[in-house]
Amino acid sequence: MKHHGLNFRAAWLLPAVALLAACSGIPLKEREQAQRDRYEAYAGPPIDHFTYLGRFDSWQPIGTNELVVWTSINNAYLIKVAPPCENLQFANHVGLTSTAGTVSAHFDFVKVGHWRCPIQEIRLVDYLRMKQDLRKQTEAAKGAKER
Repeated sequence: MKHHGLNFRAAWLLPAVALLAACSGIPLKEREQAQRDRYEAYAGPPIDHFTYLGRFDSWQPIGTNELVVWTSINNAYLIKVAPPCENLQFANHVGLTSTAGTVSAHFDFVKVGHWRCPIQEIRLVDYLRMKQDLRKQTEAAKGAKER
């Protein structure tokens, strides 16, 4: 389990996006919504479960009851939890319950401190495509600025 600060290897673009958003003068709530919208745009339909090796590379809260968990450099899952967990953005550490390396919606939990937050929904994020699209947008913005 790692602190919600993403490691550079797994998410090199997120700090850059956060920095750009912070410098843009956009209020925090709007920035959080934009980040949530971005992940949801690249998330597939809900899935029943995912398999991993008992540890995840990193995680990031993207709302009060949603987080993204990376099980490898390009494998990311958008997880939505049910109450009582409604302040994931303030958590320092999270864990996941699993059975034989499988995390299941409606059966497993995100552990935050002494809370066990029921997983309501799991969606696979096409994180590789998200990174590629953001890289293209950044390059296009640089090109437009240089003209």
